[in-house]
Amino acid sequence: MTFEQAMARLESLGSDKVKKLNIRNGAGGDQFGVKLGDIRNLAKEIKSDHTLALQLWDSGNLDARLLGLLVMTPKQISAEQLDEMVKDAGNDQTADWLMTNIVKNHPAAEGFREQWMADPNPYARRAGWSLTTRGVAKLTDPGALTALLDRIEREAPTAPAPAQWTMNYCLAEIGITSPEHRDRAIALGEQLGMFRDYPVSKGCVSPYAPIWIAEMVRRKS
Repeated sequence: MTFEQAMARLESLGSDKVKKLNIRNGAGGDQFGVKLGDIRNLAKEIKSDHTLALQLWDSGNLDARLLGLLVMTPKQISAEQLDEMVKDAGNDQTADWLMTNIVKNHPAAEGFREQWMADPNPYARRAGWSLTTRGVAKLTDPGALTALLDRIEREAPTAPAPAQWTMNYCLAEIGITSPEHRDRAIALGEQLGMFRDYPVSKGCVSPYAPIWIAEMVRRKS
């Protein structure tokens, strides 16, 4: 499939309703408003096409970028390209698909992790904390978890919103996986109040750390 054909297909699948929902959720800019399921189905049709994927990413169109991430080959992305893509994500949806499909499978990601955690770019910081959270359960040094909690307490209040999401995820993961740090994680969640009033659908768990920790621990017991 050519770039022009892919863009035409995406445009034909677009919806003003989806576009308005995306904008309401913080994903504005150039887009057709394609349902995520339709993007996944189109990616299955294309399969793997790294050249097309780069063209789709470079277009800057939201739907095209998401499609590109699904047909991209992570090992063909250079470390420099990876860093640029992370910093250019632009919205949470793209950042999350980039993490899931490219970053977590890339050999250079760990080398960027701490650098991204301190980066002023909100999506670099989001990626750094996301990668850190993935390793929380494997940390056996209590001091390392204490240091992460100290850092969350110090940095989260002024962190950009995209980064706060994964910092909160890290906080909750520490509370869930480490009984020794659970009380502090819950208390810190209450102190910071991140996502306390976040709307959740019926049957879903609130991302507010004290509630999230308690529910996940209950399910494991």
